[in-house]
Amino acid sequence: MAVIHHTVLKPTKLELLASWLPTRPWYRGGAGEPRLAKAGGFRLDDPQGEVGIEFLVVTDASGPRPTTYSVPLTYRGAPLAGAEHALVGVMEHGVLGRRGAYDGCHDPVLVAQMLALVEGRVQAQDQNTSDAPDREVTRSYTGEGSLITDVVASAADSSEGTEMSAPHGMTLRLHRLLRPTPGGRPLLPQGAIGHIGGAWQLPDGVHASGLFATLDTP
Repeated sequence: MAVIHHTVLKPTKLELLASWLPTRPWYRGGAGEPRLAKAGGFRLDDPQGEVGIEFLVVTDASGPRPTTYSVPLTYRGAPLAGAEHALVGVMEHGVLGRRGAYDGCHDPVLVAQMLALVEGRVQAQDQNTSDAPDREVTRSYTGEGSLITDVVASAADSSEGTEMSAPHGMTLRLHRLLRPTPGGRPLLPQGAIGHIGGAWQLPDGVHASGLFATLDTP
């Protein structure tokens, strides 16, 4: 299990995202600087213990109404070859030293662990506590055959989210704009054979849950 270090980051994750988010096609904020607050999230473990994996949920209050985003990030001590375009920024970690933060949709380690979570081979972990499962993260997979395969991270952004190539011609769709689901139960769109769901906190303090990602058939 990954060890969570409670230490100082310079710059902070929210400071990095304040510069990066407005460059994304799915960003809905106003003309000024984003006004970001952490709203939730969870972690996944890298089997090799080298890459930090975090699904960070942030709410931006700069637009006409607050908008909540899903931002999967990976943290690496050495550059990810061929992923310069996916670098969100570089932080100085109080324990681990210099760490590059990447848009995880372009990192094969994160994509592989997302598929493992969909299939039920791994357990989502609490965002802030070491060796503690996050019981609010949900997943399902109704397809045939295993998703275990060599993953090549190939991702493309749209105005709604990010699409990643998955095995057998399928598509892993990340919902960048998080919307609460009535009753807290994920509603899978037609063609989806798997999902990842999770919880976050709305600006008024209300606990919300909804769909983070779906696995869609060709």
